[in-house]
This record gives sequence, structure tokens and C-alpha cells, in this order.
Amino acid sequence: MTPLDTPQVRDVVLLGGGHAHVQVLKRFGMRPAPGARLTIVAREPHSPYSGMLPGYVAGRYDWADIHIDLARLAAFAGARFIAAEATGLDLQAQHIAFDDRPPLRYDVLSINTGGVPGGGFASAFITPVKPIGRFIPVWERLLKDGALRRVALVGAGPGGVELALAIASRHGAATGLTCVVVEAGERILPNLAAAARRRVVEALERNGIETQTSFRVASAEDGEIVAEDGRVARADHALWVTGVAAPSWPAAAGLATTDDGFVEVANTLQSTSHANVFAAGDVAAVVGSPRPKSGVYAVRQGATLAANLRAFGGAGANRRLREYRAQRHAMAIIGLGDGQAVASRGRLTAAGSWVWRWKRHIDRRFMRKFNELPTMAAPAPTSGQTELGEQALEAMRCGGCGAKIGADILRRTLDRLAVRTSPATVRGIGDDAAVVRVAGQLAVSCDGFRAMIGDPYRFGRIGAHHALNDLFAMGAAPTFALALATVPLMADAMMEEDLFQMMAGALAVFGDHGVDLVGGHSAEGADLGISFTVSGALDGAALDKGGLRAGDRLVLTKPIGTGAVLAGAMRGLASAADLVAAVDCMDTSNAAAVRVFRDHGVAGCTDVSGFGLAGHLCEMTRASGLGATLRAEVPQLPGAAALVSDGCVSSLQRNNEQALDDYEIRKVRPDAPTVRLLADPQTSGGLLAGVPEDAAERCLAELERLGYGAAVVGEVTASGLIVAG
Repeated sequence: MTPLDTPQVRDVVLLGGGHAHVQVLKRFGMRPAPGARLTIVAREPHSPYSGMLPGYVAGRYDWADIHIDLARLAAFAGARFIAAEATGLDLQAQHIAFDDRPPLRYDVLSINTGGVPGGGFASAFITPVKPIGRFIPVWERLLKDGALRRVALVGAGPGGVELALAIASRHGAATGLTCVVVEAGERILPNLAAAARRRVVEALERNGIETQTSFRVASAEDGEIVAEDGRVARADHALWVTGVAAPSWPAAAGLATTDDGFVEVANTLQSTSHANVFAAGDVAAVVGSPRPKSGVYAVRQGATLAANLRAFGGAGANRRLREYRAQRHAMAIIGLGDGQAVASRGRLTAAGSWVWRWKRHIDRRFMRKFNELPTMAAPAPTSGQTELGEQALEAMRCGGCGAKIGADILRRTLDRLAVRTSPATVRGIGDDAAVVRVAGQLAVSCDGFRAMIGDPYRFGRIGAHHALNDLFAMGAAPTFALALATVPLMADAMMEEDLFQMMAGALAVFGDHGVDLVGGHSAEGADLGISFTVSGALDGAALDKGGLRAGDRLVLTKPIGTGAVLAGAMRGLASAADLVAAVDCMDTSNAAAVRVFRDHGVAGCTDVSGFGLAGHLCEMTRASGLGATLRAEVPQLPGAAALVSDGCVSSLQRNNEQALDDYEIRKVRPDAPTVRLLADPQTSGGLLAGVPEDAAERCLAELERLGYGAAVVGEVTASGLIVAG
């Protein structure tokens, strides 16, 4: 029996990566809430700051300047990061629904997803500016294509006008790009002070930006925006910058909403219909305090939301909640695109270059709060018995069979899982041992690890892919699997949910590959973990490590670098985009690659996993009695080389680099990041195969056609091991 840290008893889930939620993450990182497990679910891994978008379009900021890295912020907060797009809620079951994965359970839910474009038309000719994460790639592509000569902006509020001025500032004089702004109302910027409005109108005229008011759009397609009165505004592309509307799913789920569909919340930001649901930002409406949809209000709601989620979801839950008081007038600062800006609040107006510098200072200070994070000391462990929320959990846990997960948790989880069974399984899950029908040669392997990412569903998928790779490397077709799952001590519902998510991910992969999960074992452990024993049928000769032939081209099916990226993610150093790329790579099957290798005469193959590319190639050359030349530059995951250069490597890296001692390293520094990555331990890595020289080009083309980032990374030689720069 060993003492454990304070157990977690409530799942607090942040749905959306908006301006309020980034503050919740920061505040929980500065002061964790005992008993609460924080999770953020976001469609995009980087959260753009809306106030800096015009400056980015004007070329005054880089992409990184205006984005908050949610994976790094989640790591700082000790929160799980799940990159996924929610499609609905089940308020009774307390589940978030998705189209491409199982629902996710919550105890306390906070919604900060933003709104949806208001009043738009479905057309390839139109791009909504919100959500910004989807707008930016489209805008960059339009500019790269070079076909833009005239842009229309629908909506002459502060966002539309400032964006038009930003476009004209950067592209007008340089490329002749012109803008037209159309507005349904009788005048632009109706809520601005008269003096401020005049200055903006002057700036529009100075930049040659046409404006048309009382322009109620009737249709928009094929280069024309047509008003109800017949007027036409022509453009190569239209940007929709009107006010946001409410998404449909909150009302469809049964949350109390306003007449126009926004989540109705009290001054505590708590749903008026469901006490365990909170909402902030554009998706919400505070009863009795109507305010325009503006990012400034979401920013100011962050502190109140964090305090109330801490009070409701952590230790001493259901304490008195803090009330949010919205300021009566928010200050609007509109950049004029030329290093000048206009500020307006109520009847007050200010303008000039100093206003732009002031705005830039405010925006950069806000971003530094989330992108320059302090190093926090780990909380001291506790022992004894801890009372949290509705449940008391013993902090001293048994070992042996006493460490098994409870039968009721296991039963409920199995009831929720769709466990595949083929005719080859005589008896599967539920009996003391599985009984299966087997014919011919059988390949058997075992592999597993503890969770390296916060998303248990994707972790389960990766674990299944990783285990199957051993069979694919032998050329076997997988048939059966046994599981060993470990889940850390938490509230029963949370343990059940993690076990379900993890196994659902694994079963999805096994189902795609015709594999029956026929049994297994579950237990409490220090970390979430999964291991699989898998077996498969061999049809013909096995592909093995000793099958290389002199002259073979060494083909690798996936880029390397998962060890460095995962180490970086654990330390909050890897970017969210790089982490997502690594997860997607690990969550890719090698099954189709095996068939390609068979078709192109491969006899020697292995999977690249914990010992790294250099280590596994050593095993192959020793078994084959041959040598090899390995290229120093091989396909790498984004961000991996930079992390290694900064000293961020896996804990297994130093041991793996001993394999590099067997290589003669030519025309490149032995300590170069590209060389060190050859020893980087891979999780669910690629297959490394020796392809006959005359078939290598055709093999590579077929792998690329199937979507693999495959490459020739070296050649098999008569003797010796070389890394060549």
C-alpha cells in the first residue's frame, strides 16, 4: 500500500478555446483546484486573438504573434488537451457529442466556442471571418493564388472597417487590390462617437475604399453581391464580417437560450437551466445585461469564470459563486492601417499614432500572459483520507488482485463498447480464457506503454496501431488481441470513462483491421496505460530482420521524431500544431504498406519503435550479415529537430545514441539534430524495409499514392555502417 496524491473526483471540461477559457487555463495553472481534472476540447490547437487579426492582415504581426498555443497552455495548467470539434450535447448523460469519436463525459461543463457567422450565404465566393482559425488559411491561399483584384467586405462594424483598412494598407499600393464595404444599416459604425466615425470615414476615403450603406444582401455568388434594391457590388471574393449568430446545438440540447439562440446565463456565467453548465463569450448572453458580441467582454469574463469553475468543480464544491459585472461601455480601438488608430468610448474620442502604439502594447501584453508561462513547482503529495465533493477516496490502495478495477466499472465499460467478434472466436470476453480457432503459422507479439497524451481515445488508437506494427513488420495478418489496461485512481465515473475512451479507440483500430479483442485484464495503476498481446496468421514466408540483401534501398513509411515531440509536449515546449501532427502520424496504420512491400519483393522488414531508426537498422544488418549507409537527412515530424537542438529529448535518447557509436558519421556533425534524431525513440513509428533497387521507385510511388510520407533513407551495403550527410 502506497500513498497517492489527491485523487480527482470531478471532470471539468472546457469546450472551446476562446478568450475566457485561455484565462481559466492560466489561472488553474497558477493555482490548481484539488479534486478537479481539467480538460480542454478545441477545434483548433491554436487560439487566435481577434483583436490582433487586422494587424496580422496588415502585416504588422506574424502568425505566432496573434495565436495562443493551447497545448502548451494546457500542459502548464495540468489539463488534458483534446483536439476535436464538438457537434452537440447530451445534458442528461452529461456527454459532449462528436461526429468522429465517442462522446466525452463531463461533471462540469464550460462553453466558450464563440458564435457562427450571422446571415451568410453558402458559396465558395464567400469566406466568413469568424471563426478566425478557419479564415486565416483561406485568406493566405487567396493571396498566394494571386487572383484577387477586388475584395468585398459585408458588414461595416468595427471589425469589417478595420479589416478593409488593413487590406488596403498592405496590398492596395503594392498590388492595386481594392476593397468595397457594404452595410445593411443606414451608416457605418453607428455605435461610434461622431468624431471617431468621421476620422474612420476619412481613412476609408484616403485609401480608396468604397462604402455602400442600406445595402441589404439578397444574393452573393459568382463575383457579385446583389442588394435587395438591385444594386450590385462586384468582387473576386467576399469576406463576411457581420455580427455572429448562435450555433444551433445549445438550444437543440435543451439548454435555456435567448430568443436568438445564445446560451442564457446568470451573472455568475452559470446556465439558467443547468447548474453544472457555464458559458462565456459570444456563445452566451447574460440575463439582464445585454451587450454587443465583442471579444473584450469574453476577456473580462475569464476571471469570474475561472473562480466559479474552481468553486463548483474542485474541493469544497458548491461554494458561493462570484458575479460578473459587464462594463456599460467597452472601448473600441480601430486601427487605420497606417500606424494610426482611433479610440472611442461613449462620447470620448482619441486618435493618432500614440493610440495605435497603446493598442499594440495592450494586445502584446495580453498575449504574453499566455505564451510566456512561468515554471510552477509541483504540488506536494497528500496522504491519509481526503474528502472531496460527494465522494471520499482512500489514499492508501491495495496491490495484488486488490488493485483490479471494480467489477461494476468493468461491466459498465464493456456494456458500452462494441466488441467485435468473428467466427474464429469460440469464446471471448467474459470467460476465464479465450478460445479461438487457429490454422497454419501464427505470429505473436506483446507491446504497450503508459499514456503520453491527454486524449484517452487517441491514446487507445495509438496503442493498438503500435502493437499491430510488430505483426505487420513480419508480414502477418492480425487476428486476435488481449488487453492489459491500467487506470489511475479517480472517482468511479471518471475511471470508467477513461477505460471506455481508451478501449473504444483501440477497438476502432482493431475493427478496421479485422482483429477480435478476445479478453484481457484491468487494474489500477499510477498512470493510464495500455498493452496488447496480438496474434496473426502468416501466409507464406515471414518478413524478418535478417532478410536484407546488398543493394536494397531502405524505405521508411513514416517520418521520425515522435520521441522529441512527445517529450516537448510533456514539458510544454512543443507547439500544439506539432503535437497534433505527431498524434496524426502515430494514429496511422502501416497495414497497406505491408501489402505494397510484398508486391515489390521485400524480404527484410522491421518496425521502427523504441530503439530509434539507427538502433533498429543495426538489428537488421546484424541479422542479415550486411552493412548499410543511412542518410543523415530523413523525413522528420514538424518541430522535432528544433526541440532536439534546444536539448528537449526523450528519456531514452541517451541510451539509444549508443547505437550511433557503431556508425561512421561522414560530412555532418555527430551532434547535429538530424543525426541525433536517428536515435529518437518512436511510438507507432513507420516500417523500415529493404526494397530491391529496381523496384524502389515504383514502391515509393505506390506508398505515396496511399498517403504515406515514405522515403528512401539509405542503402544496404556489403559491410559497415555509415551515416552520410
